[in-house]
Amino acid sequence: MPGTPPELPIVVLDALMPTAQRLVLNRRGSMVWEVRSRRGHYAVKVGYPIEATADWPSQPWTALAPAREGSVLYRLGFHDVAYGEWEGGTWNFQPWHEGPDLYQLWEPCRTPNSRIEPHISVTLGCVEALAELHAKGWAHGDVQPAHFIIGPERTHLIDLALAHGGRIPEGYDFPFRGCLVHYEAPEIARSVLATGEAEPTREADIYALGASLLISATGWRAVEYPDDAPRPEQRRAVASGKRRPVKVGGELGELIDAMLSPAPEDRPTIDEVGKALS
Repeated sequence: MPGTPPELPIVVLDALMPTAQRLVLNRRGSMVWEVRSRRGHYAVKVGYPIEATADWPSQPWTALAPAREGSVLYRLGFHDVAYGEWEGGTWNFQPWHEGPDLYQLWEPCRTPNSRIEPHISVTLGCVEALAELHAKGWAHGDVQPAHFIIGPERTHLIDLALAHGGRIPEGYDFPFRGCLVHYEAPEIARSVLATGEAEPTREADIYALGASLLISATGWRAVEYPDDAPRPEQRRAVASGKRRPVKVGGELGELIDAMLSPAPEDRPTIDEVGKALS
């Protein structure tokens, strides 16, 4: 019913028997809860289809995203994970990771006249998290600053619903239609504009990591377009391969510049990025 506060699906309540729960996010076909129970501390994701509006096309795939992510996590060897279906779509639960995301952590770098430089150890933590995924033969497909959680012991790369690299149960799979355009590589943008779909790649992840580091350190997107531009216009700007100069000092700036190369073959691999930082 409209106006009714969202609730966790009964199947999740039965599985976790929460002692505390907090709704963290409810937008664009996805709800996320932080849940504590005697079993542990979890992020619970619940998906439902987006109905068409004047500004947003219908997106039935959002209902499948939590179960797709759950299957990816399971194939990657994370076993404290479960996923399934509820009457509105699918759900998963996975361990909760404590800490700020990359953009939050580097906020002091973006204040006017700041002399605080992006810390290389934070960058290296993000690189190591992505390298771990690439080493297993997967591409993330949706690398962005909010998906790097900088924990007290290590950095976690989250939100794997769009990852490609292994078999996904047929009933939960759906085509990749691009990601948040600020972090979309030119070749991905061109493919989505031409066909409506694309194939996530590790090279595109490198571009997205470079764009994530750039915006987190400076507040500037890699590609210039109006904030309120329609999505196709944003993609056309990205697809052109033209971008802003990288205004990050030192070796990190040079590395980000290389990661944002318009040609995928010209970008360093994640291992090369790690070696350059080390």
